[in-house]
Amino acid sequence: MKLFTAALALLALGFSPAQDARKPNVVLILADDLGAECLGSYGSTSYKTPHLDALARSGLRFENAFCTPLCSPSRVQLMTGRYGFRTGWTQLIEAEGDEFLNPQKEKTFGHLLKAAGYATGIAGKWQLCHFDKHPDHLRECGFDESCMWTWQWEGKRSSRYWDPSVWQNGKMLPGTDGKYGPDIFSDFACDFIRRHKDKPFFFYYPMALVHDPFVATPDSKEGKKAKGNKVFPDMVAYMDKIVGKIVATLDECKLRENTLLIFTGDNGTTKGVPSQVGDKTVIGGKSTMKDTGSHVPLIVSWPGTAPAGKVLDDMVDFTDVIPTLCDLTGAKLPGAPTDGRSFAEQIRGRKGTPREWVFVQLGKNRFVRDQRWKLHSDGKLFDIKKDPEETQPFAGESEPADAAAARKRFEEVLSKLR
Repeated sequence: MKLFTAALALLALGFSPAQDARKPNVVLILADDLGAECLGSYGSTSYKTPHLDALARSGLRFENAFCTPLCSPSRVQLMTGRYGFRTGWTQLIEAEGDEFLNPQKEKTFGHLLKAAGYATGIAGKWQLCHFDKHPDHLRECGFDESCMWTWQWEGKRSSRYWDPSVWQNGKMLPGTDGKYGPDIFSDFACDFIRRHKDKPFFFYYPMALVHDPFVATPDSKEGKKAKGNKVFPDMVAYMDKIVGKIVATLDECKLRENTLLIFTGDNGTTKGVPSQVGDKTVIGGKSTMKDTGSHVPLIVSWPGTAPAGKVLDDMVDFTDVIPTLCDLTGAKLPGAPTDGRSFAEQIRGRKGTPREWVFVQLGKNRFVRDQRWKLHSDGKLFDIKKDPEETQPFAGESEPADAAAARKRFEEVLSKLR
């Protein structure tokens, strides 16, 4: 009788048992070629990112998130929770010579959340197969619905921005002339959210923006023909606008408090692009082993669960996303060895057990890093806090005790990760 009375009280307050027990939705947004220095919440003064800055204020902002410095290996690491030396993806394209992520060998977070009862969708950039050769690849990788840029079609490069080539649910999408690719992808994402609002869903949005070529957006004041570095701020602003569009759709569907929203970037900003962080100029370092190649923003928003406005210096890398999602959704980790450490407890506002270092690999080059020290596989050790440009490596014999201790600790890590 007491349980029945309590249930009636909950119903009177607007709670239903089904809603209370429902798994959280997950929206994971991955910007393309966006280093941490491009967001206002990370100190940027070069670009306008009001929606992402508001998202950071609503949740957690991680200061030390790292990934692979190049797109394809970074994306595979994110989706599998495994370092590149395990999957074969340590460079731009390496696996099987056909730009092909083998779903029989590697399980993605699409597989895992689908198995946990989630509706799964994806839109944006894939670049892990040729759709003319593998038309069902996205479904085979765990995604029920898809709307993706066809980066190559019958051996030819295609457009991701204006007049885009789009592969939607296993077929080429007609009628894209005169349209802007990011609008097509974000419209698909919002439609997916609206159609699945009554059951748990996982939507992965690897954006086309802000990768080159630098071309005008629909909001560029100089018109559609504008291009080059001068329109890069327009592209950052449009990326931010799309994030706001996704958030507005979640609000419209009254899903914000039951949706884990994660935003990050796949690698550093395009090499050579300058951005201001206060009075400091940061030069984009994509494809390099400098921090500007692999240091990316990581914002996590989950109103009512994640604390608002919290900034963490915990070390995080892309292998950590899968164990985190599994912890928060009840999905099961894959059988193959994974490398990540969950930061679910930090999302819940607790201390958790943060990793002590991150590992980054690009081809044969590797490094291990914590908040202060960074050791490259060629033996160069840097005090990143004092020397962020990595101009003064420590020499083994004359190193101070703290540097020598860091070297020894990281050499042990590097010896195991190969």
